[in-house]
Amino acid sequence: MDWTVAILVTALVLSLAAVVYFANRARGAGDPQAVAGPSDRAVANLEARMEELARELQESVRRAEEETQRSRFLNEIGTTVDLDQVLDTTLDAALALPRVSAALVRLDGGDAEKPVVRSRGFDSDEPDAMSLFGQPSAWGARSVELSYRYPESTEEAIRIALGVPLVDSSGSVGWLGIFSRDAQARFGDDDLRRAEELAERVAPALENARRYQEARRLADVDALTGLHNRRYFHETLAREVARAHRYSRGLALVIVDIDNFKGINDRIGHLAGDAALSETAERLREAVRESDIPCRIGGDELALILPESRLADAERLATRIEQAVIARPVARAGHMRVSAGFAELQPNDDSTSLFERADKSLYAVKQVRQSGSRGSGGLAAAD
Repeated sequence: MDWTVAILVTALVLSLAAVVYFANRARGAGDPQAVAGPSDRAVANLEARMEELARELQESVRRAEEETQRSRFLNEIGTTVDLDQVLDTTLDAALALPRVSAALVRLDGGDAEKPVVRSRGFDSDEPDAMSLFGQPSAWGARSVELSYRYPESTEEAIRIALGVPLVDSSGSVGWLGIFSRDAQARFGDDDLRRAEELAERVAPALENARRYQEARRLADVDALTGLHNRRYFHETLAREVARAHRYSRGLALVIVDIDNFKGINDRIGHLAGDAALSETAERLREAVRESDIPCRIGGDELALILPESRLADAERLATRIEQAVIARPVARAGHMRVSAGFAELQPNDDSTSLFERADKSLYAVKQVRQSGSRGSGGLAAAD
């Protein structure tokens, strides 16, 4: 237990003991003749004070525990340059603030075309919180506060929001938003101070982690296709599997293989075959969603990591990719076709077992096609 919490608990015990002692004295220390009249009022007052003191001390203990938890999160932020970990820890710290039900971090700028956004605590049917605050510091605001009103009473809906800029030595790099579902809650000066202190602590760590990620990105890209390479795929899959298990989120994996690619290479030559592979990868990139992570994992084999996704999402994406490839001829290779296998993360999966199940489903499709059977087309799901 943290020393602050221990001291407060000790104070609570000692205070209650003192109140009991004085209550007994007020009762006449066991003298029957003293338990009458004014002493009853004194006992009632002492008991009321005892309850009030207990509530005050319990609230102090709660605040101390929250502060200890936030301090632990903030200390963790300074120990890593992994952007995903810094984002997750920032959200953990934000959610530990009083009355906060959901949180959102947005990083703007950098080499990436789109901002980096990470949130937690939102339902799928709630308003899009990604662009609510804009950039408060761009027009000099210290913060942006929002309130939500609904046509009908919605017990679990977001009620209020507070956004503060993330600012480092180079200026504004984004913002941090906190949200509450408490219908009676209002974010006051203390809440603003806590949010600003958190933003001040995490902004440099977030920006450093992003710069490190951008530097790593140059080493994580396959030169031929522009997709992420095999090393990045396995590192990212392991990380996404761990996150999905930790937060009980969905995760799916799709593996795509170009049919008879060796024959294509033999027919048009390896240089033209490389061009055909590159164009296929571009069509795949156009078919995926923003959140999907496309990779080249070897030869003509491509893979897509689908965070926050289920088996049906993987099947729809695989169908879109297949249709995008067969829609028109590919360079000198002419009409090409792909096969796809996919799998959804199961409770007992690690990254290896998830990959093996998706790869097994792809192999089943290839076997069907090589045998000349129609089977289920070019798609298959893992058991």
